[in-house]
Amino acid sequence: MGKRDNRVAYMNPIAMARSRGPVQSSGPTIQDYLNRPRPTWEEVKEQLEKKKKGSKALAEFEEKMNENWKKELEKHREKLLSGNESSSKKRQRKKKEKKKSGRYSSSSSSSSDSSSSSSDSEDEDKKQGKRKKKKKNRSHKSSESSMSETESDSKDSLKKKKKSKDASEKEKDIKGLSKKRKMYPEDKPSSSESLSESDYIEEVRAKKKKSSEDREKASEKTKKKKKHKKHSKKKKKKAAGSSPDSP
Repeated sequence: MGKRDNRVAYMNPIAMARSRGPVQSSGPTIQDYLNRPRPTWEEVKEQLEKKKKGSKALAEFEEKMNENWKKELEKHREKLLSGNESSSKKRQRKKKEKKKSGRYSSSSSSSSDSSSSSSDSEDEDKKQGKRKKKKKNRSHKSSESSMSETESDSKDSLKKKKKSKDASEKEKDIKGLSKKRKMYPEDKPSSSESLSESDYIEEVRAKKKKSSEDREKASEKTKKKKKHKKHSKKKKKKAAGSSPDSP
């Protein structure tokens, strides 16, 4: 048995393409692109000159618009100036008329003007004096209100401190009794002894309250004395300020 012949004939692709002939192209080739129609140098110059002319036309249009705007501004200015001149002329005429009428009525109005000026000055002096008095009264009232507010705040704070002190003292007394009972459990107090202890605690609290009340009274007295001194100083200042204004 011989071997099978698996050989294939060799086909030259270039020779095959030549035998087929030219291929129909679907689009433009490179030669078509190179052989395209191109403008000459003269045509390019003409196009550039046309572009420059277009820019010149724009510049001319802008110049015309600016000239028209300038003319409108000049007209508006002329109108305003003419109006101002007419108004100034009218004012001058009115002034001349007033001067003429004032010459005739100057002698009659001089006496009335002097009396009215003196009365106006007196009225202004009175008004100024009233304003000063009102300002002083307002300042005095504001100071008094601020003092009363501070007093009320101080009283509230003292009351709060008292309550906190009483509560802390009660807790301390209760803790001290409980410690004593824990230290000496054999000597447990009877009902009569417990009553005597409660009475003792109440007496101590009453003494503490009295001492705190005495301190508060002393502090209030000192505050009242300070207030009295401040009011007396203010009254002296008012009297000193009113004495030169009275004559």
